[in-house]
Amino acid sequence: MRIVFAGTPEFAAEHLKALIDSPYDVVAVYTQPDRPAGRGQKLMPSAVKQLAVDNGIQVLQPPTLRNAEAQAELAALQPDLMVVVAYGLILPQAVLDIPRLGCINSHASLLPRWRGAAPIQRAVEAGDSESGVTVMRMEAGLDTGPMLLKVSTPISASDTGGTLHDRLAEMGPPAVLEAVAGLAAGTLQGEVQDDSLATYAHKLNKDEARLDWSRPAVELERLIRAFNPWPICHSTLNGEAVKVITASLSTGSGNPGEILSASKDGLIVACGEQALCLTRLQLPGGKALNFSDLFNSRREKFATGTVLGQ
Repeated sequence: MRIVFAGTPEFAAEHLKALIDSPYDVVAVYTQPDRPAGRGQKLMPSAVKQLAVDNGIQVLQPPTLRNAEAQAELAALQPDLMVVVAYGLILPQAVLDIPRLGCINSHASLLPRWRGAAPIQRAVEAGDSESGVTVMRMEAGLDTGPMLLKVSTPISASDTGGTLHDRLAEMGPPAVLEAVAGLAAGTLQGEVQDDSLATYAHKLNKDEARLDWSRPAVELERLIRAFNPWPICHSTLNGEAVKVITASLSTGSGNPGEILSASKDGLIVACGEQALCLTRLQLPGGKALNFSDLFNSRREKFATGTVLGQ
């Protein structure tokens, strides 16, 4: 079977690895154009491009698939199937119609919940009890196609956006291989999604990572876990930025953002409801440290009554 793969980040690269190691023939890879990264803003290839180059697979990086030239280039590859994972470009109907068996997508949620760009983080932020991967047949709509199969995993009280991402990146590739085998054999049927149950996972941005201490502690604790390792929740302390890496629920009351106490066990901060114990922070110009280390060396910064976020 001739497969064209389309994807960009590490999550997608894990799926591409599985396809490369399978009996199927990955004839080409589509990925986003190289982007500037790091302090030098040097153009960097995506994780998918790097893996494809390392394995001698043709890489295509069109800025869009909506024009006739790009579509003709895809058609010339004569794909039996297109596998799409976190590609980052919308596939128009003309593209979806090119492969003989259509296009399938591995999406990091239990559809129809969390369609869209950031399903992993939104599931943690919302306090969902489980997540998973849905392999679906693609349609022109955003993550709306018939579901071919699902795999699920519980979300624990300690899961972050990063730990859940890594777990789903392990679960997705075997699911895709199973779906490809089913499609090749003609034995896999899709289940139509119930649109009334759909939720949308908006793209992450740094602004929403700013901690609003007037919110309940339980919401902020989930947000801190969801936005780890990116974009990382943050606040200000004595006018300086501070990143909050980890926190746990605590007790106490005061004005939102007020430091209630500080010890080697953590920094207790009042929220709109209850309090948070901040256990790992990053101060300007420094690296992320457990609060016990900061308390030993910088305890004067964390005086009781000081208010974060001002």
